[in-house]
Amino acid sequence: MDWEIISSIVQNVGFPIAITVYLLVRMESKMDQLSGCIAELSRTLESKN
Repeated sequence: MDWEIISSIVQNVGFPIAITVYLLVRMESKMDQLSGCIAELSRTLESKN
């Protein structure tokens, strides 16, 4: 993200909302990885039964 866009967001919607959006964007990829790992674990456990 460009710093001008970030400062505009902070000025328009406030610091707490800007931090929340930033953290949600960062956590999205980690949540996708976690979902993939859980699906892989589930397939592995099903194939062993």
